[in-house]
Amino acid sequence: MIPYSNSKSNREATDRALDFMYGWFMDPLTKGDYPLSMRVNVGNRLPKFTKKQSKMVKGSYDFIGVNYYTARYIYELPRYHNVHKSYNTDSWTNSTGVSEINNATSSVREALKDNLRVDFHRRHISCVLEAIREGVNVKGYFAWSLLDNFEWMDGYTIRFGINYVNYNDNLKRLRKSSSFWFQKLLAS
Repeated sequence: MIPYSNSKSNREATDRALDFMYGWFMDPLTKGDYPLSMRVNVGNRLPKFTKKQSKMVKGSYDFIGVNYYTARYIYELPRYHNVHKSYNTDSWTNSTGVSEINNATSSVREALKDNLRVDFHRRHISCVLEAIREGVNVKGYFAWSLLDNFEWMDGYTIRFGINYVNYNDNLKRLRKSSSFWFQKLLAS
């Protein structure tokens, strides 16, 4: 989450949004209580931890995995420094990928050139590498998906796979540019 502008009100709104999106479950796990902004804004509607509950929940996780399906607009992203370093534990980046419209008028040859997906994963893996260099204990990165597939919200109207599935030709599979890119990355 990035402030719309650098104004104090937008920065504070961004901090609150992070607290409500991630802090509501991360702060209890790492600090034993909800973020202050949630306690102030939600008040009595927010359950209160007893000392015993706080002690029991704090540190009770094995690792932290992050899904970020909600990104809808693309901007030049700053580094991840808006993430609280106190969350630093084993980290898994899971189910991250790019959807592309399943355009029936595009040729298979065009569909195999998924340069947007290559760029997406290249940028994200670069950020993961930077996080590792800064001390985050990253254990894995999971790309969505190996194959084009049925998506629960969108059916066959979009494609996430690094391998193309021809739904009109007995589900024949063909490697996309991103598949070759991952092969080269993993071999290096």
